[in-house]
Amino acid sequence: MEKGVAFCCLEFPGSRNLPSALSSRRIKEHGAHLIRVSVVGAAVLFTLPAFAAYSQEHAHSEAAPTEKLGTVHFATSCSPSVAPQFDRAVALLHSFEFGASIQAFNAVLAADSTCAMADWGIALSRWTNPMAAGNRSVAQLQQGRQAVVAAMRLGDHASERERGYIHAVGQLYDDFEHKDQRMRVVAYASAMNELAMQQPADTEAMIFYAISLTASAPPTDKTYANQLKAGAILEALWAKQPNHPGLAHYIIHTYDYPALADKARAAAERYASIAPSAAHALHMPSHTFTRVGMWQESVDANNRSIKVALSTGSIAEALHAADYDMYAYLQMGNESDAKAILDGLPALAARFDPNAITGAAPGSAGVFALAAIPARWVLERSAWTEATALQPKASAYPYTEAMTYFARALGASHAGDLAKAKTAVDSLASIQQRLSATGEGYWAEQVAIQHLAAQAWLDLAEHRENDALKRMREAATREDATEKSAVTPGPLAPAHELLGDMLTELKRPAEASAEYRATLQKEPNRRHALRRLGLKSHD
Repeated sequence: MEKGVAFCCLEFPGSRNLPSALSSRRIKEHGAHLIRVSVVGAAVLFTLPAFAAYSQEHAHSEAAPTEKLGTVHFATSCSPSVAPQFDRAVALLHSFEFGASIQAFNAVLAADSTCAMADWGIALSRWTNPMAAGNRSVAQLQQGRQAVVAAMRLGDHASERERGYIHAVGQLYDDFEHKDQRMRVVAYASAMNELAMQQPADTEAMIFYAISLTASAPPTDKTYANQLKAGAILEALWAKQPNHPGLAHYIIHTYDYPALADKARAAAERYASIAPSAAHALHMPSHTFTRVGMWQESVDANNRSIKVALSTGSIAEALHAADYDMYAYLQMGNESDAKAILDGLPALAARFDPNAITGAAPGSAGVFALAAIPARWVLERSAWTEATALQPKASAYPYTEAMTYFARALGASHAGDLAKAKTAVDSLASIQQRLSATGEGYWAEQVAIQHLAAQAWLDLAEHRENDALKRMREAATREDATEKSAVTPGPLAPAHELLGDMLTELKRPAEASAEYRATLQKEPNRRHALRRLGLKSHD
């Protein structure tokens, strides 16, 4: 018999006084009263001594607040005494606090060594963010498979339902030496679908199935079939369980596309107040705010997230939120706060371990942010000479190096340093080939788009206008055919916008205007496109 205790609020010592999310209207009405964490002036968030002083001050002046993770109940056949711990672990998992969830599931095992579902939770936590594009490392896959094997060894103590969960998570790691990641992700979604059908009363199975649908959606499917199916499941459940962290969270992910973003507004306005102890819950609403061009709301969300992420040592999460923060500040034309983020990167990089599993953002997201933020800083400001001076940093994620070469290529072409531009363009081609050869199809295509755009601007600089326009139009078409990864708030420079700039230089204003309007269809309220059209931001 599966047992468990329903939780009202899942509140534990740690965060009673964290600010909750507000609706966009209330944010504007009460902006003067919001508790905001600024990245300017003393740069509390990014200067380690200042942040340490902040932490010590509050440790002495305030009692330990209460951890708030939302309402979760996951029935198991484990000892009833571990039910509260297990529910807390699943709540952490639903907010993608993977380091904390692994610790919590291990604590369950320490109290009940026969709890197979604790090993299931560790295995799913080891997979980390299901929305993260890019192949998992062999070391990560080995650790995940070890957890699956441990869960299977305890199968005699598990119910049939629980063995279904264990079988499903096993698909993510099954024969990873020979099966590609896409095949395994789809197999996991299929297994969760089967479990949800076999256990119609199990809402947790339905929730995990829904996010697996979103995670397995092909980025080229513009009907959004998986996402709409997942959204229907999640919205129906959220109406009945409004304080469930996974439901609000996964609705935001499911609708994190230009055509669907408005559907996520309610969840974006609620999620942070459901689980304010989770740094990712504070950041995640900014995905929707970014999609609809609500820049101040994005800044507020990410500043709160960075504060909590730094306090828990989730440096990759802090870097990820900082990238979204940088993008929003630049769209607002707030260069001073954007510069503060840039200047704070060395301090964060010094604390960053790309191999650590902490929050929702994997190590690759931290590496991505460290490359993206400097590139955004120069490109959004058309600081072409500064762009040529950016230095790529080698990592296990070549697509992050590509962003630096992309910025260098555009900068050098605009600045007239054609030799440097050609070198950067050639580097992009090499990275694209490496990604293709290692089965990183999604990132290979993103770099291919960057390569086309970079080559187009080099063509223009060398007075090959027809070639330039042909390549730039192909880049725009291919960018339209895919979707951005959740790791990024948006392209460093949207292809339609670059095409508009090119047409502007060629004195074809009507065609350029059409491209800027196409940019705003996918990237609402984007500053450069608006200014080119002579329009004002609605933020």
